[in-house]
Amino acid sequence: MRHQITGFSNPTIKRLRSLREKKHRKREGLFLAEGLRILAEALDSGRTPKILVVVEGTELHPLARKMEEATVAAGGDVIETSEAIIAKLSGKSNPQSIIGIYPDHPVALEDLDRSGSNIWLVAQALRDPGNLGTILRTGDAVGAGGLILIDDCVDPFSVEAVRASMGAIFTQQIAQARWPEFLSWLRSGPGELVGTSLNTENDYQSVLYKQPTFLLIGNEAQGLPEDYEAACDTLVKMPMMGKADSLNAAVAASVMAYEVLNQSRKR
Repeated sequence: MRHQITGFSNPTIKRLRSLREKKHRKREGLFLAEGLRILAEALDSGRTPKILVVVEGTELHPLARKMEEATVAAGGDVIETSEAIIAKLSGKSNPQSIIGIYPDHPVALEDLDRSGSNIWLVAQALRDPGNLGTILRTGDAVGAGGLILIDDCVDPFSVEAVRASMGAIFTQQIAQARWPEFLSWLRSGPGELVGTSLNTENDYQSVLYKQPTFLLIGNEAQGLPEDYEAACDTLVKMPMMGKADSLNAAVAASVMAYEVLNQSRKR
């Protein structure tokens, strides 16, 4: 059903606006995604929004019309509102003209099928939502099984992380765990844990990675704790030819993921 909302004080608008905060996302089990491209990825992945918000008085793109039809068919609501209200929801002064509200979809560790992919991305204490979203995007690009978030990472369903994922939030499985829980699960089946670290002489291209490979990326500022490094099967590093001593966490994850992918393609 499509209906119009024009007031900032409307309870539905206030509720949707609150999804910009983690505590409200957790309480509602919902998150916000914006933009035609990201919503199209969601639709291609079989996910329809519970609520679709569109700018009033504009001709909808054919894809947007398709999303509206899918939303209504699934029992969702379509809200027509002003650009100013959409800007308030998205937190951007130049917002996209379409926003979707989706159920979040975390996956339990025990429900992951490690045989489903040769590559799994694991991030420890990641703080930047842009990095997290970019790592999700990399995971989608290399056909990774998913992203496992270790310890206290930034919320993958934040507006910023979802935006940076460019739709990969809908294509990648996301699990969260504490380190001991993850390590116990990992050692219960096949899988090599590979950590990126400066504390090794192993060049990342000199190692033959076993399948499935779990790539462990550390915190942006501090890297991996010593005991986490000690628990890895292999530590590797990338050559740094300039003055920088390390790469951005998301860049490092991408370089490593493509090296593992290239090795698997050559076998």
